[in-house]
Amino acid sequence: MGCWRVSSPVLALLLLLCPPTSPACPAACRCSPGEVDCSERGLREVPWSLSTNTSALWLSYNFITVLGPRSFPPLPRLQLLSLVHNRLELIHSQALLGLGALQQLDLSHNHLTVLTPETFLPLTSLATLNLGSNRLEELDPGVLGALPQLQALFLQDNPWVCSCGILPLWRWLSHNREKVREKSLLLCRVPEQLNKYPIMAFGEESFRQCQDTSLSSQHYIAFFIIGPFSFIASIFFCTFMGSLIVFYHNLRRESHCWRRPRICRVH
Repeated sequence: MGCWRVSSPVLALLLLLCPPTSPACPAACRCSPGEVDCSERGLREVPWSLSTNTSALWLSYNFITVLGPRSFPPLPRLQLLSLVHNRLELIHSQALLGLGALQQLDLSHNHLTVLTPETFLPLTSLATLNLGSNRLEELDPGVLGALPQLQALFLQDNPWVCSCGILPLWRWLSHNREKVREKSLLLCRVPEQLNKYPIMAFGEESFRQCQDTSLSSQHYIAFFIIGPFSFIASIFFCTFMGSLIVFYHNLRRESHCWRRPRICRVH
């Protein structure tokens, strides 16, 4: 018991001098206070053993292809995330949960083709988004509308299809010109006659045909109601007109016979 009495103060002193250590730096990364650099490490997924104090995370030049649900551990202080030059093809709608403090997200130089608004809903503090040099042919403006604090957007070097489908995105860009960076590099790829034409150079008149031919749900409902009615009405009209013609023909024949009875008897 005396030995325990002597060692207890020593143990308490050691605990004060050596507080519990924070999570170790991932083996493939280089760490400094608040920053984790995992660039060029051949990673195929996001390291999970990250400190909750991490404010900047670099995952550039790796081989990450998919960000699945909850790809990141809770990182309440993360403000910068770079995934430049990976092979990202898909970002799950719940991949970025727990990153509410994120302010800068760089997804450039990847293979992204589709993005959904749900993916970016957790990023309520995001100010800068870089989607340049991907494979985006169009982009739902709801993706951008899900970012209330967005101040800088990069969309250059994507194979944009400048058809009627790009009209919603063009409208968003036109109303948020101050947020769009590298405007001169935001170019059409398809159709061929518009190849390398600046998207921001379009005017409202450029989409007049799209607006004239676009139909709302009310139009389709009207077509479903009026269509069958018009068909039935046309049948009645044709029947009535046919009967009228036959009646007129018989009436004319009887009148002809009344004037020339000898000829009618022969027939």
